[in-house]
Amino acid sequence: MTAVEAVFFPLDEQLRLRAKHWSEGLLKEMVWLSGLETYAKAEEILARIGQVTLSDSSVWREAQRWGTGFQAVAEVERMRSNLVPGRWGTPLKQAEPQGRMGVAMDGGMVNIRGEGWKELKAGTVFRVEVGRIRDELTKDWIEAAHAVENSHVGHLGGPEKFGQMIWAEADRRGWGQAADTEVVGDGAPWIWNLAMDYFYAGWHVVDWYHAKEHLASVARTLKGDDTPAMKQWLNSRATVLFQGRASGIAQELETEAKDQPALARELQREAGYFHRNQRRMQYQELREDGWVIGSGMVESACKQFKARFTGPGMHWSRSGCERLIPVRAAIMSQRFDELWRRVYNSPPN
Repeated sequence: MTAVEAVFFPLDEQLRLRAKHWSEGLLKEMVWLSGLETYAKAEEILARIGQVTLSDSSVWREAQRWGTGFQAVAEVERMRSNLVPGRWGTPLKQAEPQGRMGVAMDGGMVNIRGEGWKELKAGTVFRVEVGRIRDELTKDWIEAAHAVENSHVGHLGGPEKFGQMIWAEADRRGWGQAADTEVVGDGAPWIWNLAMDYFYAGWHVVDWYHAKEHLASVARTLKGDDTPAMKQWLNSRATVLFQGRASGIAQELETEAKDQPALARELQREAGYFHRNQRRMQYQELREDGWVIGSGMVESACKQFKARFTGPGMHWSRSGCERLIPVRAAIMSQRFDELWRRVYNSPPN
């Protein structure tokens, strides 16, 4: 193990740990449960199923201690991927292209003590696989792309470090050897800034359902809420949007804004959204070419982070949340056992 790969636990002294009587197996289950449930619930599960009596504060201390190790491993991976050539999508070694891959990014809110609600950015790396689904517009069964083998990262903070983290995960998964790639997200500018910085070579796709929500907002503004005229307008423009004619929708909204001054501000804002993202809204072409057009995989990741970090009455210290995020991400990514071995420095079975 090199110096940069070594895992240190600065909390050991601070928390005055005396856990030598606990086996590695018990420590592992304590940390794993901490990434799934509240510390009190982890205490209850260990007592009921494992016949182990310990306090929720003991579970918290071990989660904090070993979560620091998971943080260290994530930091090693981030540094390694961002300090070597190949960051911009060119593999270090020429290799046979290996299928298609994608990245999706989104964010959710976590309540941090003394700071209020802060964004936890989530990223998902996936492999693209084609299978049968029922088409939303035609209701026919068609061949369409799915996101499979999803892995996740999370970061409580700004986009700069998060971009390095999601690139490190993509690099670990073999992004440089993918035959072709895509990035999926909503209309948030930070997502597309990172896409250009780290993943510029592939398709960039605004989530179809997010784009359709913008259309629905316009439909309500123009035709009223849940009226037959609203539904007719939405269905007809959704077809236009799916066909890749977002620029036509933008032009229509700009005309409407001139004709209806009272609605001009909102219509111009939505026109700008479709104009800025028109290159990322080629849905029919993308669907027919076997690409994912929805961001459900990262929305699911946000929900999974939310399930652990935003329960009733939950508020976190920043350090406590940051230590648990990589544990939660490892569980979500089916990597917990692998990373535990690295953190605990025990050999694989």
